[in-house]
Amino acid sequence: MLVITPHLSIPLREIEFTYARSGGPGGQNVNKVNSKATLRWAAATSPSLPDEIRRRFLARYGRRLTAEGDLLITSQRFRDAGRNTADCLEKLRQMLLAATVVPKKRLPTKPSRTSKRRRVEAKRRQSSRKQARRFSEED
Repeated sequence: MLVITPHLSIPLREIEFTYARSGGPGGQNVNKVNSKATLRWAAATSPSLPDEIRRRFLARYGRRLTAEGDLLITSQRFRDAGRNTADCLEKLRQMLLAATVVPKKRLPTKPSRTSKRRRVEAKRRQSSRKQARRFSEED
């Protein structure tokens, strides 16, 4: 069970792992051990994900989904498959945790009278500056 919050968790039976040979350091061991972990999770159709969180998750990470709606996360930071598997699960947990945060609704505000006055005064100064640079016909 991957616990995201006290109210949200994903059963590990929904997550599928595959392993492959990893690049990077490791000497000759890297050529014979499958230590790169790839996590595959059906984010679009997961029954464990509430609709509201699924909507936010898909809006934020939709580009990372395959055509079937599966999310792929890979890890090859470590030299053994167990730690790379744990790293994939932690990446998924962080992504889901980010999707649980409800965005604050923006309250529209109006510019203050002073800021309007400052803006108009700056425009006036810039206009007079450019006016002074102009070539006049009388010269």
